[in-house]
Amino acid sequence: MKRRGRVCGEPGEAEIAGVLRFLADFDEERLVRFLKGMATPVQRAIFELWQWQAHYGQEEPEAGWRVWVMMAGRGFGKTRAGAEWVGARARETPGARIALVGASLDDVGRIMVEGKSGLLATARTGEAPLWLSTRGELRFSSGATAFAYSGEKPSRLRGPEHHFAWCDELAKWARPEATWDMLRLGLRLGERPRAMVTTTPRPVAALRRILGEAGTQVTRGRTSENVHLPAEFFEAVNGLYAGTRMGRQELDGELIEDVEGALWTRDLIEASRGGGMGTVTSGGMGTVTSYCPLRRVVVGVDPPAGVDGDACGIVVCALGADDAGYVLADLSAAGLSPEGWARKVAGAAEAWGADRVVAEANNGGKMVEAVLRGACVTLPVKLVHASEGKAARAEPVAALFESKRAKLAGAFPELEDELCGLTLGGSYQGPGRSPDRADAMVWALWALLIAPRRLPPSVRGL
Repeated sequence: MKRRGRVCGEPGEAEIAGVLRFLADFDEERLVRFLKGMATPVQRAIFELWQWQAHYGQEEPEAGWRVWVMMAGRGFGKTRAGAEWVGARARETPGARIALVGASLDDVGRIMVEGKSGLLATARTGEAPLWLSTRGELRFSSGATAFAYSGEKPSRLRGPEHHFAWCDELAKWARPEATWDMLRLGLRLGERPRAMVTTTPRPVAALRRILGEAGTQVTRGRTSENVHLPAEFFEAVNGLYAGTRMGRQELDGELIEDVEGALWTRDLIEASRGGGMGTVTSGGMGTVTSYCPLRRVVVGVDPPAGVDGDACGIVVCALGADDAGYVLADLSAAGLSPEGWARKVAGAAEAWGADRVVAEANNGGKMVEAVLRGACVTLPVKLVHASEGKAARAEPVAALFESKRAKLAGAFPELEDELCGLTLGGSYQGPGRSPDRADAMVWALWALLIAPRRLPPSVRGL
Protein backbone atom coordinates (compact mmCIF):
# COMPACT_ATOMS: atom_id res chain seq x y z
CA MET A 1 0.00 0.00 0.00
CA LYS A 2 1.32 3.44 -0.92
CA ARG A 3 0.96 6.20 1.62
CA ARG A 4 -0.76 8.40 -0.99
CA GLY A 5 -2.13 7.36 -4.36
CA ARG A 6 -3.81 4.35 -5.83
CA VAL A 7 -4.69 1.36 -3.66
CA CYS A 8 -5.50 -1.94 -5.38
CA GLY A 9 -8.64 -3.30 -3.74
CA GLU A 10 -9.50 -3.21 -0.06
CA PRO A 11 -6.44 -2.97 2.27
CA GLY A 12 -5.62 -5.86 4.57
CA GLU A 13 -5.31 -5.90 8.38
CA ALA A 14 -1.51 -5.61 8.30
CA GLU A 15 -1.67 -2.59 5.99
CA ILE A 16 -4.21 -0.83 8.19
CA ALA A 17 -2.15 -1.62 11.31
CA GLY A 18 0.84 0.03 9.65
CA VAL A 19 -1.20 3.15 8.87
CA LEU A 20 -2.44 3.32 12.47
CA ARG A 21 1.11 3.16 13.83
CA PHE A 22 2.11 5.91 11.42
CA LEU A 23 -0.82 8.11 12.54
CA ALA A 24 -0.38 7.53 16.26
CA ASP A 25 1.47 10.80 16.93
CA PHE A 26 -0.60 13.06 14.65
CA ASP A 27 -2.61 15.87 16.16
CA GLU A 28 -6.27 16.18 15.10
CA GLU A 29 -5.72 18.80 12.39
CA ARG A 30 -2.86 16.93 10.77
CA LEU A 31 -4.75 13.62 11.04
CA VAL A 32 -7.81 15.00 9.22
CA ARG A 33 -5.64 16.55 6.51
CA PHE A 34 -3.71 13.30 6.03
CA LEU A 35 -6.80 11.07 5.88
CA LYS A 36 -8.41 13.31 3.26
CA GLY A 37 -5.46 12.53 1.02
CA MET A 38 -5.87 8.77 1.35
CA ALA A 39 -7.70 6.67 -1.21
CA THR A 40 -11.39 6.05 -0.42
CA PRO A 41 -10.98 2.32 0.40
CA VAL A 42 -8.27 3.16 2.95
CA GLN A 43 -10.36 5.91 4.53
CA ARG A 44 -13.33 3.59 4.80
CA ALA A 45 -11.28 0.72 6.24
CA ILE A 46 -9.76 2.97 8.89
CA PHE A 47 -13.06 4.53 9.95
CA GLU A 48 -14.69 1.09 10.20
CA LEU A 49 -12.04 -0.15 12.62
CA TRP A 50 -13.40 -0.90 16.10
CA GLN A 51 -10.22 0.48 17.71
CA TRP A 52 -11.34 4.03 16.91
CA GLN A 53 -14.70 3.60 18.59
CA ALA A 54 -14.26 1.27 21.58
CA HIS A 55 -14.31 2.92 24.98
CA TYR A 56 -12.75 1.69 28.21
CA GLY A 57 -14.07 -1.71 29.24
CA GLN A 58 -14.93 -2.76 25.67
CA GLU A 59 -11.33 -3.51 24.79
CA GLU A 60 -10.23 -7.15 24.71
CA PRO A 61 -7.98 -8.16 27.63
CA GLU A 62 -4.35 -9.11 27.13
CA ALA A 63 -3.60 -12.59 25.78
CA GLY A 64 -3.81 -15.66 28.01
CA TRP A 65 -7.51 -15.78 28.84
CA ARG A 66 -9.99 -18.51 27.91
CA VAL A 67 -13.16 -16.73 28.97
CA TRP A 68 -13.72 -12.98 28.76
CA VAL A 69 -16.64 -11.73 30.86
CA MET A 70 -17.84 -8.21 30.09
CA MET A 71 -20.07 -7.43 33.06
CA ALA A 72 -21.60 -4.01 32.63
CA GLY A 73 -24.72 -1.88 32.96
CA ARG A 74 -27.50 -1.44 30.45
CA GLY A 75 -26.51 0.60 27.41
CA PHE A 76 -22.77 0.27 28.10
CA GLY A 77 -22.17 -1.24 24.66
CA LYS A 78 -21.90 -4.94 25.47
CA THR A 79 -23.70 -6.08 22.30
CA ARG A 80 -21.52 -3.92 20.06
CA ALA A 81 -18.36 -5.21 21.73
CA GLY A 82 -19.52 -8.83 21.39
CA ALA A 83 -20.41 -8.40 17.72
CA GLU A 84 -17.08 -6.74 16.95
CA TRP A 85 -15.22 -9.53 18.73
CA VAL A 86 -17.05 -12.24 16.78
CA GLY A 87 -16.49 -10.36 13.52
CA ALA A 88 -12.76 -10.18 14.23
CA ARG A 89 -12.61 -13.92 14.96
CA ALA A 90 -14.46 -14.75 11.73
CA ARG A 91 -12.11 -12.47 9.81
CA GLU A 92 -8.90 -13.96 11.19
CA THR A 93 -10.02 -17.63 11.19
CA PRO A 94 -11.54 -18.63 7.83
CA GLY A 95 -13.78 -21.63 8.27
CA ALA A 96 -14.24 -21.04 12.00
CA ARG A 97 -17.31 -22.44 13.75
CA ILE A 98 -18.74 -19.92 16.22
CA ALA A 99 -21.51 -20.46 18.78
CA LEU A 100 -23.94 -17.59 19.40
CA VAL A 101 -25.83 -18.28 22.63
CA GLY A 102 -28.62 -16.02 23.87
CA ALA A 103 -31.43 -16.29 26.38
CA SER A 104 -33.64 -17.50 23.49
CA LEU A 105 -33.27 -18.12 19.77
CA ASP A 106 -35.36 -15.01 19.22
CA ASP A 107 -32.84 -12.97 21.23
CA VAL A 108 -29.97 -14.35 19.14
CA GLY A 109 -31.63 -13.27 15.90
CA ARG A 110 -33.22 -10.02 17.07
CA ILE A 111 -30.32 -8.68 19.16
CA MET A 112 -27.05 -10.48 18.45
CA VAL A 113 -27.46 -10.77 14.67
CA GLU A 114 -30.04 -8.26 13.41
CA GLY A 115 -29.89 -5.66 16.19
CA LYS A 116 -28.61 -2.12 15.64
CA SER A 117 -25.32 -3.12 17.28
CA GLY A 118 -25.39 -6.74 16.09
CA LEU A 119 -23.29 -8.72 13.66
CA LEU A 120 -24.99 -7.51 10.48
CA ALA A 121 -24.78 -3.84 11.48
CA THR A 122 -21.10 -4.03 12.46
CA ALA A 123 -19.89 -5.95 9.38
CA ARG A 124 -17.35 -4.06 7.31
CA THR A 125 -17.86 -2.93 3.76
CA GLY A 126 -17.74 -5.88 1.39
CA GLU A 127 -18.29 -8.54 4.07
CA ALA A 128 -22.12 -8.78 4.06
CA PRO A 129 -22.67 -11.91 6.20
CA LEU A 130 -25.65 -14.04 5.12
CA TRP A 131 -28.22 -14.65 7.87
CA LEU A 132 -30.26 -17.80 7.34
CA SER A 133 -32.78 -17.23 10.10
CA THR A 134 -34.75 -20.44 9.55
CA ARG A 135 -31.56 -22.47 9.95
CA GLY A 136 -30.10 -20.30 12.71
CA GLU A 137 -26.85 -19.83 10.75
CA LEU A 138 -24.82 -16.73 9.94
CA ARG A 139 -22.33 -17.24 7.10
CA PHE A 140 -19.37 -14.87 6.86
CA SER A 141 -17.51 -14.02 3.66
CA SER A 142 -14.35 -15.57 5.15
CA GLY A 143 -16.02 -18.98 5.23
CA ALA A 144 -16.64 -18.85 8.99
CA THR A 145 -20.11 -19.80 10.20
CA ALA A 146 -21.93 -18.82 13.41
CA PHE A 147 -24.68 -21.04 14.81
CA ALA A 148 -27.56 -19.90 17.03
CA TYR A 149 -28.28 -21.61 20.36
CA SER A 150 -30.36 -20.69 23.38
CA GLY A 151 -29.96 -20.90 27.15
CA GLU A 152 -33.30 -22.70 27.23
CA LYS A 153 -32.16 -25.91 25.48
CA PRO A 154 -28.68 -27.07 26.56
CA SER A 155 -29.08 -30.36 24.69
CA ARG A 156 -28.68 -28.58 21.34
CA LEU A 157 -25.05 -27.91 22.33
CA ARG A 158 -24.35 -31.58 22.99
CA GLY A 159 -22.18 -32.72 20.09
CA PRO A 160 -21.38 -29.57 18.04
CA GLU A 161 -17.78 -28.34 18.22
CA HIS A 162 -16.71 -24.70 18.02
CA HIS A 163 -13.63 -22.51 17.83
CA PHE A 164 -15.27 -19.56 19.56
CA ALA A 165 -18.46 -18.64 21.42
CA TRP A 166 -20.29 -15.42 22.25
CA CYS A 167 -22.72 -15.76 25.15
CA ASP A 168 -25.07 -12.81 25.60
CA GLU A 169 -26.98 -12.02 28.84
CA LEU A 170 -25.96 -15.31 30.43
CA ALA A 171 -27.42 -14.16 33.79
CA LYS A 172 -30.95 -14.36 32.38
CA TRP A 173 -30.65 -17.77 30.67
CA ALA A 174 -33.31 -20.25 31.80
CA ARG A 175 -30.75 -23.05 32.30
CA PRO A 176 -27.38 -21.30 32.57
CA GLU A 177 -25.28 -24.00 34.24
CA ALA A 178 -26.33 -26.88 31.97
CA THR A 179 -26.02 -24.67 28.86
CA TRP A 180 -22.56 -23.43 29.86
CA ASP A 181 -21.34 -26.97 30.58
CA MET A 182 -22.50 -28.26 27.19
CA LEU A 183 -20.95 -25.26 25.45
CA ARG A 184 -17.58 -25.62 27.18
CA LEU A 185 -17.35 -29.32 26.40
CA GLY A 186 -17.70 -28.53 22.70
CA LEU A 187 -15.38 -25.52 22.69
CA ARG A 188 -12.35 -27.47 21.53
CA LEU A 189 -11.52 -26.56 17.93
CA GLY A 190 -8.36 -24.75 16.89
CA GLU A 191 -5.26 -23.81 18.84
CA ARG A 192 -6.94 -21.34 21.17
CA PRO A 193 -10.70 -21.79 21.66
CA ARG A 194 -12.25 -18.89 23.59
CA ALA A 195 -15.61 -17.64 24.81
CA MET A 196 -16.85 -14.11 25.40
CA VAL A 197 -19.68 -13.50 27.88
CA THR A 198 -21.55 -10.18 27.77
CA THR A 199 -24.05 -9.74 30.57
CA THR A 200 -25.71 -7.43 33.01
CA PRO A 201 -24.82 -9.02 36.36
CA ARG A 202 -27.22 -11.05 38.49
CA PRO A 203 -26.13 -13.33 41.35
CA VAL A 204 -26.74 -16.62 39.54
CA ALA A 205 -24.59 -19.65 40.34
CA ALA A 206 -23.37 -20.11 36.77
CA LEU A 207 -21.99 -16.58 36.55
CA ARG A 208 -20.31 -16.87 39.96
CA ARG A 209 -18.72 -20.12 38.84
CA ILE A 210 -17.42 -18.64 35.58
CA LEU A 211 -15.97 -15.63 37.41
CA GLY A 212 -14.08 -18.01 39.70
CA GLU A 213 -12.58 -20.15 36.93
CA ALA A 214 -8.88 -20.00 36.14
CA GLY A 215 -8.40 -18.30 32.79
CA THR A 216 -11.35 -15.92 33.18
CA GLN A 217 -10.74 -12.21 32.63
CA VAL A 218 -13.36 -9.63 33.60
CA THR A 219 -13.97 -6.13 32.31
CA ARG A 220 -16.63 -3.90 33.84
CA GLY A 221 -18.50 -0.78 32.89
CA ARG A 222 -21.28 1.60 33.86
CA THR A 223 -24.11 2.91 31.73
CA SER A 224 -22.75 6.42 32.24
CA GLU A 225 -19.48 5.52 30.51
CA ASN A 226 -21.11 5.20 27.09
CA VAL A 227 -20.80 8.74 25.70
CA HIS A 228 -23.05 7.83 22.76
CA LEU A 229 -26.17 7.44 24.93
CA PRO A 230 -28.67 10.34 24.90
CA ALA A 231 -28.19 12.54 27.96
CA GLU A 232 -31.96 12.55 28.53
CA PHE A 233 -32.00 8.75 28.84
CA PHE A 234 -29.23 8.66 31.40
CA GLU A 235 -30.71 11.51 33.43
CA ALA A 236 -34.08 9.76 33.51
CA VAL A 237 -32.86 6.32 34.61
CA ASN A 238 -30.30 7.78 36.99
CA GLY A 239 -33.00 9.84 38.66
CA LEU A 240 -35.18 6.76 39.09
CA TYR A 241 -32.64 4.14 40.10
CA ALA A 242 -29.39 5.76 41.30
CA GLY A 243 -28.23 4.21 44.57
CA THR A 244 -30.84 1.42 44.57
CA ARG A 245 -30.02 -2.23 44.14
CA MET A 246 -31.54 -2.16 40.67
CA GLY A 247 -29.49 0.89 39.73
CA ARG A 248 -26.25 -0.57 41.01
CA GLN A 249 -26.92 -3.81 39.13
CA GLU A 250 -28.53 -2.56 35.93
CA LEU A 251 -26.69 0.79 35.54
CA ASP A 252 -23.38 0.33 37.38
CA GLY A 253 -22.87 -3.32 36.45
CA GLU A 254 -22.26 -4.46 40.04
CA LEU A 255 -22.71 -8.11 40.99
CA ILE A 256 -24.66 -7.78 44.23
CA GLU A 257 -25.01 -10.98 46.22
CA ASP A 258 -26.62 -11.98 49.49
CA VAL A 259 -24.38 -13.39 52.21
CA GLU A 260 -25.53 -16.75 53.56
CA GLY A 261 -27.37 -16.19 56.84
CA ALA A 262 -27.47 -12.42 56.40
CA LEU A 263 -29.80 -10.50 58.72
CA TRP A 264 -30.65 -8.13 55.86
CA THR A 265 -31.05 -9.48 52.32
CA ARG A 266 -31.14 -7.33 49.21
CA ASP A 267 -34.81 -8.16 48.74
CA LEU A 268 -35.55 -7.04 52.30
CA ILE A 269 -33.66 -3.80 51.69
CA GLU A 270 -35.65 -3.07 48.53
CA ALA A 271 -38.96 -3.97 50.19
CA SER A 272 -38.14 -1.46 52.95
CA ARG A 273 -37.81 1.40 50.49
CA GLY A 274 -40.61 3.22 48.70
CA GLY A 275 -44.00 4.89 49.03
CA GLY A 276 -43.83 8.43 50.40
CA MET A 277 -45.99 11.33 51.48
CA GLY A 278 -43.79 14.31 50.78
CA THR A 279 -40.22 15.26 51.64
CA VAL A 280 -38.12 16.30 54.59
CA THR A 281 -35.28 18.74 53.92
CA SER A 282 -32.47 19.26 56.39
CA GLY A 283 -30.36 22.36 56.40
CA GLY A 284 -27.45 21.56 54.13
CA MET A 285 -27.79 17.84 54.72
CA GLY A 286 -29.96 16.86 51.76
CA THR A 287 -33.53 15.99 50.91
CA VAL A 288 -35.14 12.60 51.42
CA THR A 289 -38.56 11.06 51.08
CA SER A 290 -40.65 11.23 54.25
CA TYR A 291 -43.48 8.80 54.84
CA CYS A 292 -45.42 10.64 57.52
CA PRO A 293 -44.92 13.37 60.13
CA LEU A 294 -41.91 12.72 62.36
CA ARG A 295 -42.24 12.62 66.14
CA ARG A 296 -38.61 12.18 67.22
CA VAL A 297 -35.20 12.28 65.55
CA VAL A 298 -32.08 10.55 66.91
CA VAL A 299 -28.49 10.58 65.65
CA GLY A 300 -26.76 7.21 66.06
CA VAL A 301 -22.96 7.31 66.39
CA ASP A 302 -20.40 4.51 66.24
CA PRO A 303 -17.06 6.23 67.01
CA PRO A 304 -13.95 4.92 65.21
CA ALA A 305 -11.77 2.56 67.21
CA GLY A 306 -8.61 4.42 66.29
CA VAL A 307 -7.62 1.97 63.55
CA ASP A 308 -6.58 3.57 60.26
CA GLY A 309 -9.41 3.42 57.72
CA ASP A 310 -12.20 3.04 60.27
CA ALA A 311 -15.09 5.40 59.74
CA CYS A 312 -17.21 7.15 62.30
CA GLY A 313 -20.71 5.85 61.76
CA ILE A 314 -23.20 8.74 61.84
CA VAL A 315 -26.78 7.82 60.89
CA VAL A 316 -29.91 9.91 61.41
CA CYS A 317 -33.12 8.03 62.19
CA ALA A 318 -36.61 9.13 63.16
CA LEU A 319 -39.79 7.84 64.73
CA GLY A 320 -42.84 8.59 62.60
CA ALA A 321 -46.38 9.33 63.72
CA ASP A 322 -47.22 5.83 62.46
CA ASP A 323 -44.84 4.38 65.13
CA ALA A 324 -42.44 3.15 62.43
CA GLY A 325 -38.73 3.99 62.33
CA TYR A 326 -37.16 5.73 59.33
CA VAL A 327 -33.52 5.98 58.26
CA LEU A 328 -33.17 9.57 57.07
CA ALA A 329 -29.46 10.07 56.37
CA ASP A 330 -26.08 8.34 56.42
CA LEU A 331 -23.45 11.00 57.18
CA SER A 332 -20.66 8.61 58.17
CA ALA A 333 -17.11 9.74 57.43
CA ALA A 334 -13.59 8.30 57.64
CA GLY A 335 -10.26 9.97 58.30
CA LEU A 336 -11.54 12.58 60.76
CA SER A 337 -10.01 13.52 64.09
CA PRO A 338 -12.20 13.10 67.20
CA GLU A 339 -12.99 16.81 67.04
CA GLY A 340 -13.79 16.47 63.33
CA TRP A 341 -16.34 13.66 63.65
CA ALA A 342 -17.82 15.25 66.77
CA ARG A 343 -18.45 18.48 64.84
CA LYS A 344 -20.09 16.40 62.09
CA VAL A 345 -22.37 14.79 64.68
CA ALA A 346 -23.26 18.22 66.10
CA GLY A 347 -24.03 19.52 62.60
CA ALA A 348 -26.26 16.52 61.85
CA ALA A 349 -28.18 16.94 65.11
CA GLU A 350 -28.80 20.61 64.44
CA ALA A 351 -29.70 20.15 60.75
CA TRP A 352 -32.20 17.37 61.37
CA GLY A 353 -33.64 18.74 64.61
CA ALA A 354 -32.53 15.72 66.67
CA ASP A 355 -33.51 15.47 70.31
CA ARG A 356 -30.84 12.94 71.28
CA VAL A 357 -27.46 11.50 70.29
CA VAL A 358 -26.93 7.80 70.95
CA ALA A 359 -23.26 6.83 70.85
CA GLU A 360 -21.49 3.52 71.40
CA ALA A 361 -19.15 3.87 74.37
CA ASN A 362 -17.08 0.68 74.07
CA ASN A 363 -14.06 2.61 72.80
CA GLY A 364 -13.61 5.08 75.65
CA GLY A 365 -17.03 6.15 76.82
CA LYS A 366 -15.98 9.19 78.84
CA MET A 367 -13.79 10.38 75.98
CA VAL A 368 -16.66 10.01 73.49
CA GLU A 369 -18.99 12.11 75.66
CA ALA A 370 -16.30 14.70 76.33
CA VAL A 371 -15.51 15.05 72.63
CA LEU A 372 -19.19 15.46 71.77
CA ARG A 373 -19.67 18.07 74.49
CA GLY A 374 -16.59 19.90 73.24
CA ALA A 375 -18.20 20.12 69.81
CA CYS A 376 -21.19 21.95 71.32
CA VAL A 377 -23.58 19.01 71.31
CA THR A 378 -26.05 20.49 73.77
CA LEU A 379 -28.83 17.92 73.51
CA PRO A 380 -28.81 14.73 75.61
CA VAL A 381 -26.06 12.23 74.81
CA LYS A 382 -26.83 8.63 75.71
CA LEU A 383 -23.87 6.28 75.83
CA VAL A 384 -24.63 2.63 75.07
CA HIS A 385 -22.45 -0.45 75.52
CA ALA A 386 -22.32 -3.33 73.06
CA SER A 387 -22.25 -6.04 75.69
CA GLU A 388 -24.32 -8.59 73.74
CA GLY A 389 -22.41 -8.59 70.47
CA LYS A 390 -23.30 -7.18 67.07
CA ALA A 391 -25.77 -9.88 66.03
CA ALA A 392 -27.69 -9.81 69.31
CA ARG A 393 -28.42 -6.10 69.04
CA ALA A 394 -28.89 -6.12 65.26
CA GLU A 395 -31.32 -9.07 65.08
CA PRO A 396 -34.28 -7.24 66.70
CA VAL A 397 -33.69 -4.26 64.42
CA ALA A 398 -33.63 -6.54 61.35
CA ALA A 399 -36.94 -7.97 62.57
CA LEU A 400 -38.35 -4.44 62.55
CA PHE A 401 -37.53 -4.19 58.83
CA GLU A 402 -39.14 -7.58 58.19
CA SER A 403 -42.34 -6.46 59.95
CA LYS A 404 -42.25 -3.13 58.06
CA ARG A 405 -41.82 -1.17 61.28
CA ALA A 406 -38.48 0.18 60.02
CA LYS A 407 -37.92 1.69 56.57
CA LEU A 408 -35.34 3.46 54.44
CA ALA A 409 -36.31 6.98 53.42
CA GLY A 410 -33.96 6.94 50.42
CA ALA A 411 -31.01 4.99 49.01
CA PHE A 412 -27.91 4.47 51.16
CA PRO A 413 -25.61 2.11 49.18
CA GLU A 414 -22.70 1.98 51.63
CA LEU A 415 -24.94 1.49 54.65
CA GLU A 416 -26.95 -1.16 52.80
CA ASP A 417 -23.80 -3.09 51.88
CA GLU A 418 -22.82 -3.20 55.55
CA LEU A 419 -26.29 -4.30 56.67
CA CYS A 420 -26.18 -7.18 54.18
CA GLY A 421 -22.86 -8.29 55.67
CA LEU A 422 -24.23 -8.84 59.20
CA THR A 423 -25.10 -12.51 59.80
CA LEU A 424 -27.12 -14.51 62.28
CA GLY A 425 -23.96 -16.07 63.71
CA GLY A 426 -22.63 -12.68 64.71
CA SER A 427 -19.92 -12.49 62.04
CA TYR A 428 -19.49 -9.63 59.59
CA GLN A 429 -18.90 -10.39 55.91
CA GLY A 430 -19.44 -6.97 54.38
CA PRO A 431 -17.07 -4.28 53.10
CA GLY A 432 -14.41 -2.85 55.39
CA ARG A 433 -13.13 -4.07 58.71
CA SER A 434 -16.17 -3.08 60.73
CA PRO A 435 -19.84 -2.19 60.03
CA ASP A 436 -19.57 1.34 61.42
CA ARG A 437 -22.57 2.69 59.50
CA ALA A 438 -24.74 -0.32 60.30
CA ASP A 439 -23.86 -0.11 64.00
CA ALA A 440 -24.80 3.57 64.12
CA MET A 441 -28.15 2.86 62.46
CA VAL A 442 -28.85 -0.05 64.81
CA TRP A 443 -28.19 2.13 67.87
CA ALA A 444 -30.49 4.88 66.63
CA LEU A 445 -33.39 2.57 65.77
CA TRP A 446 -32.87 0.63 68.99
CA ALA A 447 -33.23 3.86 70.98
CA LEU A 448 -36.36 4.86 69.05
CA LEU A 449 -38.24 1.55 68.84
CA ILE A 450 -36.85 -1.11 71.16
CA ALA A 451 -35.53 0.62 74.28
CA PRO A 452 -38.90 2.31 75.07
CA ARG A 453 -40.59 -1.12 75.17
CA ARG A 454 -38.03 -2.36 77.67
CA LEU A 455 -38.59 0.36 80.29
CA PRO A 456 -39.52 -1.06 83.70
CA PRO A 457 -43.17 -0.65 84.68
CA SER A 458 -43.94 2.40 86.76
CA VAL A 459 -46.44 2.73 89.64
CA ARG A 460 -48.75 5.70 89.73
CA GLY A 461 -50.46 6.81 92.92
CA LEU A 462 -54.21 6.98 93.00
